[in-house]
Amino acid sequence: MTAHSIELTVNGRNVSGMAEPRTHLAEFLRGPLGLTGTHLGCEQGVCGACTVLIDGKPQRSCLTFAVSCNGDEIRTVEGFDDDPVMTELREAFSAHHALQCGYCTPGMLVTARDIVTRLGDVDEQTIRRELSGNICRCTGYVGIVAAIRQVTAGKTAVAQSWNFEARTEAVAASVAVEAAPAASTAAPMDFSMSGDGFSVLTQQVMVAAPVDQVWAALGDIRRMAACLPGAAVETVEGDRVTGALTVSFGPIKASFAGEGEVARDDAGRTGTVKGRGRDARGGSSATGEIAYAVRAQGEGTIIDVTVRYKLTGPLAQFGRSALVTDFARRMTETFAANLTAMLTGGETAAPMKAELNLASLIWQVLRDRVRRLFGG
Repeated sequence: MTAHSIELTVNGRNVSGMAEPRTHLAEFLRGPLGLTGTHLGCEQGVCGACTVLIDGKPQRSCLTFAVSCNGDEIRTVEGFDDDPVMTELREAFSAHHALQCGYCTPGMLVTARDIVTRLGDVDEQTIRRELSGNICRCTGYVGIVAAIRQVTAGKTAVAQSWNFEARTEAVAASVAVEAAPAASTAAPMDFSMSGDGFSVLTQQVMVAAPVDQVWAALGDIRRMAACLPGAAVETVEGDRVTGALTVSFGPIKASFAGEGEVARDDAGRTGTVKGRGRDARGGSSATGEIAYAVRAQGEGTIIDVTVRYKLTGPLAQFGRSALVTDFARRMTETFAANLTAMLTGGETAAPMKAELNLASLIWQVLRDRVRRLFGG
C-alpha cells in the first residue's frame, strides 16, 4: 500500500512524515515521532489508553487514521509539561495514589484535563460519568476521581464546541439508497458538550417531499422507526412509546430496550422525542432527546434537528468521539433517504438491517476520508 506525506502540528511543533492510509494515529505518534506516552491497549477504542487531543478535543488515536489528521493539531501527554491544569492533575494523581501500573494514566490525564477545562467545578457523579470511557484495571477509580475532584474545585468551565465541516464534507452514504441519490442532503453537523454532560448534535436535513406530507409522516412513530436501521417500536400508547435500538461495535453488542415520550406542536410544526434505555447484557445506558422543526423549502422540506444524548457504560467511549458526527450524519442521511422513498413510493434501503453496525460505519467513514484526502 502506497504511503502518503502528511503534515501535522504535534505538541506545538510542525512535523511531517509518511504514512500508509491504514496507519492509525497512535502508530504514527509512537513510531516515527517516538512519542510513546500514547499507550496502545485494546486497539478497538474501548479502553481509552490512547486518548490524545485532536484540534483540542479528546479522541481515540487507535481509531483515527493518521492521514485523516493531515493539517490537524495534535497534543499528546508529552505536550503538557508547561500546562498549569495538567501540573495540578499530576500532583493530585500522586497525592491521591491515583495510579498503580500507570498504563491507563496518559489517556486518563488527557481526559481529566478535558473534564476540568470543559466542565469546571463538578461533583463526583459527573466525574465518574465523564471517565466511563477510560478503563483502569488497577486502582478501582477512587483515587482518580478524588484527584480530579480536587483539581476541579473552584474552577470555571470553558465552553467548547466544534464544527467538523472540513472533515465531514457531504458524501453519499454508502448505506443510503442508490436509486435516489438526490433524495436528501445534509448541512455540516455541529457538535458540542453541555455543562450537564450531554453531547449535543445539530444539523439541517433536506427531504425531497412536501412539508405537509413530511410533518404527517413524522407523527407516525412506527413508520419513522422503519426508516432507521436498528430501531424497533413495540408499543405506542398516546404519547408513550416502548421499543429498542440495537447497535454493534466489534466485540461489543448492545440492545437498548427502553421507553420514551413524544410531543408535537401542529401549529408550529415542532416536536420532541425523549427516551432512555439500557442494555441488560452489557450494562451500557443511554439517555437522549431529539428536538425537530419542519419547514418548507421550495417543493421540499427542511428538518432542523438537535440531538442531546448521554452514554454510560462500555459504549460511553464512543459518545464524545469526532467519529460520532460522521456516524450521526450517515444515519441522518439514511433516515432522510428512506423517509423520502417511503413518501414518494420508492424503495427504502433494502434489506433494512436488524442492527446498526458501527464498525461497518467506521470503515465507511475512514475509507471516504482517505479517498477525499487523496482524490481516490
